[in-house]
Amino acid sequence: MCVFCAVIEGTAPAEVVYADVATTVFLDNRPVFHGHCLVVPKDHYDTMDDLPDGLVAPLFATVKRVAAGVQAALGADGTFIAVNNNVSQSVPHLHVHVVPRRFKDGLRGFFWPRSRYGAGEMAAIAQLIREQLESAPAR
Repeated sequence: MCVFCAVIEGTAPAEVVYADVATTVFLDNRPVFHGHCLVVPKDHYDTMDDLPDGLVAPLFATVKRVAAGVQAALGADGTFIAVNNNVSQSVPHLHVHVVPRRFKDGLRGFFWPRSRYGAGEMAAIAQLIREQLESAPAR
């Protein structure tokens, strides 16, 4: 079983910030910036090419909601949204990166320096995003 499927099933540890019938969202454990979320379809698809057409809209509706939630929860200036398809895809389960951005945050092009969370930071940031997503109406 892939690690993201295990997260979805609750058998692998993760800070899940949102879930609905089609998607699960959790914090990346090696974030570009704190609050970096991964949006994954609940069913296993290796790449975007494998995702059925009927699941594209539900997946990206969640991406849209999470992008707004991350920005509001963390006071970010915006977000960076990306999908790796095979190349640079460290886990072969389709996932969309939602990365909080700030003006002059140092991110250039596609060079993604990774960071680590300090003690308690991951849970605290997950809670901020979770609260924002729970309080924001679905569009």
